[in-house]
Amino acid sequence: MKLRLKEVDRVEILTLQDNYIDITSKDSSDVVQRAIPLKDGEIRNSILAEHGFSSLLTTTAGDETHSMLFDFGFSEHGAAYNAKALNVDLTSVEVLALSHGHSDHTGGLTKLSEAVGKKGIKLILHPLAAHRQRYTRITRDFRIPFPSFSKVNTEAMEITLQETAAPMALVDGSFGFLGEVPRIVDFEKVGQNFVYDENGIETHDLIEDDTAMVVNVRGKGLVVLSGCAHSGIVNTVNHAREVTGINRIFAVMGGFHLNGADMKTVVEPTIRALKEFDPEYLIPTHCTGRDTIIAMEKAMPEKFILNMSGTKLVFAS
Repeated sequence: MKLRLKEVDRVEILTLQDNYIDITSKDSSDVVQRAIPLKDGEIRNSILAEHGFSSLLTTTAGDETHSMLFDFGFSEHGAAYNAKALNVDLTSVEVLALSHGHSDHTGGLTKLSEAVGKKGIKLILHPLAAHRQRYTRITRDFRIPFPSFSKVNTEAMEITLQETAAPMALVDGSFGFLGEVPRIVDFEKVGQNFVYDENGIETHDLIEDDTAMVVNVRGKGLVVLSGCAHSGIVNTVNHAREVTGINRIFAVMGGFHLNGADMKTVVEPTIRALKEFDPEYLIPTHCTGRDTIIAMEKAMPEKFILNMSGTKLVFAS
Protein backbone atom coordinates (compact mmCIF):
# COMPACT_ATOMS: atom_id res chain seq x y z
CA MET A 1 0.00 0.00 0.00
CA LYS A 2 1.42 3.37 -1.01
CA LEU A 3 1.44 6.34 1.33
CA ARG A 4 0.81 9.59 -0.51
CA LEU A 5 2.49 12.45 1.33
CA LYS A 6 2.16 16.13 0.66
CA GLU A 7 5.43 18.04 0.20
CA VAL A 8 5.82 20.52 3.04
CA ASP A 9 8.13 23.50 3.33
CA ARG A 10 9.14 22.63 6.88
CA VAL A 11 8.40 20.40 9.81
CA GLU A 12 9.04 21.38 13.41
CA ILE A 13 9.42 18.62 15.98
CA LEU A 14 9.07 19.87 19.55
CA THR A 15 10.07 17.23 22.08
CA LEU A 16 7.64 17.42 24.98
CA GLN A 17 9.44 14.58 26.76
CA ASP A 18 12.78 12.81 26.45
CA ASN A 19 15.27 11.20 28.83
CA TYR A 20 17.68 14.14 28.96
CA ILE A 21 17.75 17.86 29.75
CA ASP A 22 20.55 20.43 30.03
CA ILE A 23 19.30 24.01 30.45
CA THR A 24 22.86 25.37 30.21
CA SER A 25 23.29 24.14 26.63
CA LYS A 26 24.23 27.00 24.30
CA ASP A 27 24.07 25.31 20.91
CA SER A 28 20.86 26.78 19.47
CA SER A 29 20.88 27.35 15.72
CA ASP A 30 18.49 27.60 12.79
CA VAL A 31 17.85 23.86 13.18
CA VAL A 32 18.16 23.39 16.96
CA GLN A 33 16.16 25.55 19.37
CA ARG A 34 16.73 24.74 23.04
CA ALA A 35 14.30 25.42 25.87
CA ILE A 36 14.97 28.70 27.68
CA PRO A 37 14.93 28.40 31.50
CA LEU A 38 13.46 31.89 32.06
CA LYS A 39 10.22 32.62 33.85
CA ASP A 40 9.20 36.13 34.84
CA GLY A 41 12.72 37.29 34.04
CA GLU A 42 14.42 34.77 36.32
CA ILE A 43 16.16 31.42 35.76
CA ARG A 44 13.44 29.24 37.28
CA ASN A 45 11.63 27.59 34.40
CA SER A 46 12.10 23.85 34.87
CA ILE A 47 11.81 21.35 32.04
CA LEU A 48 11.24 17.72 33.06
CA ALA A 49 13.15 14.74 31.68
CA GLU A 50 11.73 11.25 32.10
CA HIS A 51 12.22 7.82 30.56
CA GLY A 52 9.61 8.45 27.93
CA PHE A 53 8.93 10.20 24.65
CA SER A 54 6.36 12.68 23.41
CA SER A 55 6.46 15.14 20.54
CA LEU A 56 4.46 17.87 18.84
CA LEU A 57 4.85 17.89 15.05
CA THR A 58 3.95 20.99 13.04
CA THR A 59 4.16 21.19 9.25
CA THR A 60 4.02 24.29 7.07
CA ALA A 61 3.23 24.29 3.35
CA GLY A 62 2.76 27.77 1.95
CA ASP A 63 0.32 29.49 4.32
CA GLU A 64 -1.09 26.18 5.57
CA THR A 65 -0.04 24.84 8.98
CA HIS A 66 -1.01 21.56 10.63
CA SER A 67 -0.14 20.03 14.02
CA MET A 68 -0.33 16.61 15.66
CA LEU A 69 0.90 14.81 18.77
CA PHE A 70 3.00 11.67 18.46
CA ASP A 71 3.35 9.74 21.73
CA PHE A 72 2.55 11.01 25.20
CA GLY A 73 5.42 10.29 27.59
CA PHE A 74 5.81 8.28 30.76
CA SER A 75 4.12 9.93 33.73
CA GLU A 76 0.63 11.35 33.79
CA HIS A 77 1.87 14.92 34.14
CA GLY A 78 5.39 15.17 32.62
CA ALA A 79 4.77 16.01 28.95
CA ALA A 80 1.78 18.24 29.74
CA TYR A 81 3.87 20.08 32.37
CA ASN A 82 6.58 20.72 29.77
CA ALA A 83 4.04 21.97 27.23
CA LYS A 84 2.81 24.49 29.78
CA ALA A 85 6.34 25.49 30.80
CA LEU A 86 7.18 26.06 27.12
CA ASN A 87 3.98 28.12 26.58
CA VAL A 88 2.80 25.66 23.93
CA ASP A 89 -0.82 25.98 22.85
CA LEU A 90 -2.01 22.47 22.04
CA THR A 91 -5.50 23.46 20.93
CA SER A 92 -4.29 23.53 17.31
CA VAL A 93 -3.55 19.78 17.39
CA GLU A 94 -5.70 17.95 14.82
CA VAL A 95 -4.86 14.29 15.40
CA LEU A 96 -3.02 12.01 17.83
CA ALA A 97 -0.83 9.01 16.98
CA LEU A 98 0.84 6.32 19.07
CA SER A 99 4.08 4.53 18.24
CA HIS A 100 3.23 1.44 20.35
CA GLY A 101 1.43 0.45 23.54
CA HIS A 102 4.22 0.69 26.16
CA SER A 103 3.57 2.93 29.14
CA ASP A 104 6.55 5.26 28.53
CA HIS A 105 4.63 6.41 25.43
CA THR A 106 1.03 6.28 26.72
CA GLY A 107 1.34 7.61 30.28
CA GLY A 108 0.58 11.27 29.62
CA LEU A 109 -2.29 10.77 27.17
CA THR A 110 -5.02 11.97 29.55
CA LYS A 111 -3.39 15.28 30.45
CA LEU A 112 -2.26 16.02 26.90
CA SER A 113 -5.68 15.25 25.43
CA GLU A 114 -7.22 17.57 28.03
CA ALA A 115 -4.82 20.31 26.91
CA VAL A 116 -5.85 19.70 23.28
CA GLY A 117 -9.46 20.04 24.39
CA LYS A 118 -11.23 18.37 21.46
CA LYS A 119 -13.81 15.71 22.30
CA GLY A 120 -13.71 12.80 19.92
CA ILE A 121 -10.27 13.62 18.52
CA LYS A 122 -8.80 10.62 16.68
CA LEU A 123 -5.95 8.54 18.07
CA ILE A 124 -4.28 6.51 15.31
CA LEU A 125 -2.67 3.28 16.49
CA HIS A 126 -1.93 -0.31 15.50
CA PRO A 127 -4.70 -2.82 16.36
CA LEU A 128 -2.43 -4.65 18.85
CA ALA A 129 -1.38 -1.54 20.78
CA ALA A 130 -4.25 -1.74 23.28
CA HIS A 131 -4.97 -5.47 23.44
CA ARG A 132 -2.24 -7.13 25.51
CA GLN A 133 -1.12 -7.20 29.11
CA ARG A 134 2.61 -6.81 28.68
CA TYR A 135 5.56 -7.53 30.94
CA THR A 136 9.27 -6.99 31.09
CA ARG A 137 11.12 -10.06 32.34
CA ILE A 138 13.79 -9.31 34.94
CA THR A 139 14.86 -12.88 35.77
CA ARG A 140 13.60 -16.33 34.89
CA ASP A 141 11.16 -16.24 37.80
CA PHE A 142 10.39 -12.52 38.05
CA ARG A 143 8.63 -10.18 35.67
CA ILE A 144 7.00 -6.76 36.01
CA PRO A 145 3.79 -5.71 34.24
CA PHE A 146 3.52 -2.57 32.16
CA PRO A 147 0.54 -0.41 33.16
CA SER A 148 -2.32 -1.53 30.95
CA PHE A 149 -3.41 0.57 27.98
CA SER A 150 -6.87 -0.27 26.71
CA LYS A 151 -9.93 0.95 24.84
CA VAL A 152 -11.63 1.51 28.18
CA ASN A 153 -8.95 4.06 29.11
CA THR A 154 -9.43 6.03 25.92
CA GLU A 155 -13.23 5.93 26.02
CA ALA A 156 -13.09 7.70 29.38
CA MET A 157 -10.93 10.39 27.75
CA GLU A 158 -13.50 10.85 24.94
CA ILE A 159 -10.89 9.91 22.32
CA THR A 160 -11.87 8.08 19.14
CA LEU A 161 -9.56 5.19 18.32
CA GLN A 162 -8.73 4.48 14.70
CA GLU A 163 -6.80 1.23 14.41
CA THR A 164 -4.72 0.41 11.36
CA ALA A 165 -1.85 -1.94 10.58
CA ALA A 166 -1.53 -0.32 7.15
CA PRO A 167 0.22 2.97 6.35
CA MET A 168 -2.11 5.93 6.67
CA ALA A 169 -1.89 9.55 5.55
CA LEU A 170 -2.99 12.02 8.23
CA VAL A 171 -4.31 15.57 7.83
CA ASP A 172 -4.49 15.48 4.01
CA GLY A 173 -1.07 13.87 3.71
CA SER A 174 0.85 16.34 5.88
CA PHE A 175 1.93 13.41 8.07
CA GLY A 176 2.33 9.70 7.41
CA PHE A 177 1.62 6.94 9.93
CA LEU A 178 3.76 3.98 8.80
CA GLY A 179 1.65 1.17 10.24
CA GLU A 180 3.17 -2.25 10.90
CA VAL A 181 6.83 -2.38 9.92
CA PRO A 182 8.04 -5.55 8.14
CA ARG A 183 10.90 -7.29 9.97
CA ILE A 184 13.37 -7.92 7.15
CA VAL A 185 16.86 -6.92 8.32
CA ASP A 186 18.38 -10.00 9.94
CA PHE A 187 20.37 -8.25 12.69
CA GLU A 188 17.47 -6.25 14.11
CA LYS A 189 15.59 -8.01 16.89
CA VAL A 190 13.28 -7.50 19.86
CA GLY A 191 14.77 -8.12 23.30
CA GLN A 192 13.85 -11.43 24.94
CA ASN A 193 12.75 -9.60 28.09
CA PHE A 194 9.51 -8.40 26.43
CA VAL A 195 6.70 -10.93 27.00
CA TYR A 196 2.91 -11.26 27.26
CA ASP A 197 0.50 -14.02 28.27
CA GLU A 198 -1.65 -15.75 25.66
CA ASN A 199 -4.04 -18.50 26.80
CA GLY A 200 -2.01 -18.84 29.99
CA ILE A 201 1.26 -19.30 28.11
CA GLU A 202 4.06 -16.76 28.30
CA THR A 203 4.97 -15.60 24.78
CA HIS A 204 7.82 -13.47 23.45
CA ASP A 205 6.33 -10.07 22.62
CA LEU A 206 7.54 -9.06 19.16
CA ILE A 207 5.81 -5.68 19.61
CA GLU A 208 4.20 -5.84 16.18
CA ASP A 209 2.37 -2.58 16.97
CA ASP A 210 5.64 -0.61 16.84
CA THR A 211 5.54 2.09 14.17
CA ALA A 212 6.74 5.58 13.28
CA MET A 213 5.78 8.87 11.63
CA VAL A 214 7.13 10.27 8.38
CA VAL A 215 7.01 13.73 6.75
CA ASN A 216 8.13 14.70 3.22
CA VAL A 217 10.08 17.99 3.15
CA ARG A 218 10.23 19.63 -0.27
CA GLY A 219 13.56 19.06 -2.00
CA LYS A 220 15.07 17.35 1.07
CA GLY A 221 13.31 14.02 1.45
CA LEU A 222 11.84 12.13 4.38
CA VAL A 223 11.96 12.96 8.06
CA VAL A 224 11.41 9.65 9.90
CA LEU A 225 10.43 9.81 13.59
CA SER A 226 10.24 6.61 15.66
CA GLY A 227 9.06 6.09 19.22
CA CYS A 228 11.25 3.13 20.23
CA ALA A 229 11.89 1.42 16.88
CA HIS A 230 11.32 -2.04 18.34
CA SER A 231 10.85 -3.03 14.70
CA GLY A 232 14.42 -1.84 14.09
CA ILE A 233 15.25 1.65 12.90
CA VAL A 234 16.74 0.25 9.67
CA ASN A 235 13.56 -1.71 8.97
CA THR A 236 11.58 1.44 9.79
CA VAL A 237 13.47 3.69 7.38
CA ASN A 238 13.35 1.03 4.65
CA HIS A 239 9.59 0.73 5.16
CA ALA A 240 9.19 4.52 4.97
CA ARG A 241 11.04 4.50 1.64
CA GLU A 242 9.02 1.59 0.31
CA VAL A 243 5.55 2.91 1.13
CA THR A 244 6.22 6.52 0.09
CA GLY A 245 8.34 5.78 -2.98
CA ILE A 246 10.82 8.41 -1.76
CA ASN A 247 14.40 7.24 -1.23
CA ARG A 248 16.08 10.42 -0.02
CA ILE A 249 16.33 10.68 3.76
CA PHE A 250 16.51 14.14 5.35
CA ALA A 251 16.50 13.15 9.04
CA VAL A 252 16.21 10.03 11.19
CA MET A 253 15.04 10.72 14.73
CA GLY A 254 13.67 8.76 17.66
CA GLY A 255 14.30 6.06 20.17
CA PHE A 256 16.23 3.22 18.55
CA HIS A 257 16.17 0.80 21.53
CA LEU A 258 19.80 -0.24 21.31
CA ASN A 259 20.60 -0.31 25.03
CA GLY A 260 21.44 -3.37 27.09
CA ALA A 261 23.68 -6.38 26.65
CA ASP A 262 21.36 -8.20 24.23
CA MET A 263 21.55 -5.29 21.77
CA LYS A 264 25.34 -4.84 21.68
CA THR A 265 25.76 -6.87 18.50
CA VAL A 266 23.11 -4.75 16.76
CA VAL A 267 24.78 -1.37 17.24
CA GLU A 268 27.59 -1.57 14.65
CA PRO A 269 25.48 -2.88 11.76
CA THR A 270 22.81 -0.31 12.58
CA ILE A 271 25.36 2.51 12.37
CA ARG A 272 26.65 1.15 9.07
CA ALA A 273 23.12 1.09 7.67
CA LEU A 274 22.39 4.61 8.91
CA LYS A 275 25.54 5.83 7.17
CA GLU A 276 24.31 4.24 3.94
CA PHE A 277 21.00 6.10 4.27
CA ASP A 278 23.11 9.27 4.41
CA PRO A 279 20.62 11.52 6.22
CA GLU A 280 21.48 15.17 6.76
CA TYR A 281 20.61 14.75 10.43
CA LEU A 282 20.65 11.86 12.91
CA ILE A 283 18.89 12.40 16.25
CA PRO A 284 18.86 9.35 18.58
CA THR A 285 16.53 9.85 21.55
CA HIS A 286 14.91 8.19 24.54
CA CYS A 287 15.73 4.45 24.68
CA THR A 288 18.67 4.42 22.26
CA GLY A 289 21.11 4.04 25.15
CA ARG A 290 24.00 6.24 26.28
CA ASP A 291 26.80 4.09 24.84
CA THR A 292 25.02 3.81 21.49
CA ILE A 293 24.33 7.55 21.32
CA ILE A 294 28.04 8.21 21.94
CA ALA A 295 28.98 5.69 19.23
CA MET A 296 26.60 7.35 16.76
CA GLU A 297 28.01 10.77 17.50
CA LYS A 298 31.56 9.49 16.92
CA ALA A 299 30.57 7.74 13.70
CA MET A 300 28.50 10.59 12.23
CA PRO A 301 29.60 13.80 14.01
CA GLU A 302 28.59 16.16 11.22
CA LYS A 303 25.04 14.76 11.17
CA PHE A 304 24.48 14.14 14.89
CA ILE A 305 22.15 16.24 17.06
CA LEU A 306 21.77 15.65 20.81
CA ASN A 307 18.08 15.81 21.68
CA MET A 308 16.54 16.99 24.96
CA SER A 309 13.19 17.60 26.57
CA GLY A 310 11.99 20.98 25.38
CA THR A 311 14.10 21.05 22.21
CA LYS A 312 12.49 22.15 18.96
CA LEU A 313 14.09 20.89 15.75
CA VAL A 314 13.30 22.64 12.47
CA PHE A 315 13.78 20.74 9.21
CA ALA A 316 13.13 23.07 6.29
CA SER A 317 13.38 22.98 2.50
